[in-house]
Amino acid sequence: MEKKVDKQKTINKPVSLEGAGLHTGNKTKVTLKPAPANSGINFIRVDLGNSMIVKPIVESVLDLARSPRRTSVGFEGTEIHTVEHLLAALSSLGVDNLYIELNNNELPGLDGSAKEFVEAIERVGIKELDAEKNSFALKEPIFIEDGDSLIVAIPSDELKISYTLDYKHPHLKSQFFDMVINADTFKEHIAGARTFCLEEEASFLKEQGLGKGADYNNTIVVGASGVIKNKLRFEDEFVRHKVLDLIGDLSLIGVPLKAHIIALKSGHNLNAKLLKRIRQQQARQIASGVGSTEDFVINEGEILDVEAIMKILPHRQPFLFVDRVISMEPGKRAVGIKNVTMNDYFFQGHFPKRPVMPGVLIIEALAQVGGVLMLSPPENRGKLAFFMAVDNAKFRKPVVPGDQLMLEVVVGKIRSRTGQVITKAYVDGKVVCEADLMFALVD
Repeated sequence: MEKKVDKQKTINKPVSLEGAGLHTGNKTKVTLKPAPANSGINFIRVDLGNSMIVKPIVESVLDLARSPRRTSVGFEGTEIHTVEHLLAALSSLGVDNLYIELNNNELPGLDGSAKEFVEAIERVGIKELDAEKNSFALKEPIFIEDGDSLIVAIPSDELKISYTLDYKHPHLKSQFFDMVINADTFKEHIAGARTFCLEEEASFLKEQGLGKGADYNNTIVVGASGVIKNKLRFEDEFVRHKVLDLIGDLSLIGVPLKAHIIALKSGHNLNAKLLKRIRQQQARQIASGVGSTEDFVINEGEILDVEAIMKILPHRQPFLFVDRVISMEPGKRAVGIKNVTMNDYFFQGHFPKRPVMPGVLIIEALAQVGGVLMLSPPENRGKLAFFMAVDNAKFRKPVVPGDQLMLEVVVGKIRSRTGQVITKAYVDGKVVCEADLMFALVD
């Protein structure tokens, strides 16, 4: 029997929702718009008057110490807060290509769940696109523990979540939820679960500048005598909302995840640690070729793994410094990833007692992403992109083993045989290197 191929999806037409952000209280209008295949999920802050796109991926997650009790993403000062409810709805419904325009810095909280996002998407309908859907299947178990919280991910052929919630509170006693996650189970059992907090936490959160848009309708508040001024939709609504948040956070992998996630009292902080470990496993699998054909289908304009990159660039190990291209806007912009490890050959002599990635190799990594961007069009395949010149190079911070370089390249001036690109390298959202590079295209 022929294996069924899952197709990428978007929505049929735009749909808008409005409301206050749960934490900032800012009034926001968000409009979901169809996007072509291989575009991915794209946030666009229309209120800032620019075309900066922020992709909700692991590398764009903001420091949780700065934006606690929610998941926020950002890039070069453009921030979007509390993205997890919408992302959970999109990933569970299978929508992988979308433009999300919003006119403020936080998504509307609506009723505190993903229910209204699901309803809005279903009102306009979902359509398949003519491109194969990517996925990532976990190959090795991951275990993370922090105090009395833990999260474990083990290989599976589908996404399943087993979550245990355990608060020391008479009305928030131990709850357990276990389910395979798909569109039907999400809509029926998870989407309507609302965010919650303890009554004793509420005043503290307000003092911290949080929960400015929260009220008894969009947040389940639990006091000494039970739920205040509201009624539960599910007897175990609290654990279901934790699962909702976890699904939204897992979507930051960028492709559907196949794994069994077992969590005890996990929140956004522990979820973020899991995401980084999964991303590391992705990088190892790509570098070793494991799962690259099954889990990473090469689609021009989206995610390019090492094999796809080597079909475009002539570089080979040990002089290939791009592990992955995670975003590609042909003729405009590309973003690549380089995982810096102690096993990189240059650390043997630079420097044995203080390993620092040579600045010239950071420039080379940026140039390689630039080469992928310039050589990816069909008419340029088979050509070489010779690195001709570098200008305005600045090195802001050392790059050391354990860092992950995000390599952004934006097209500047392009002529028939030459091209200029503006490049920046980031570690944890901070610029570590920037330069303008010039290439010549030759047969």
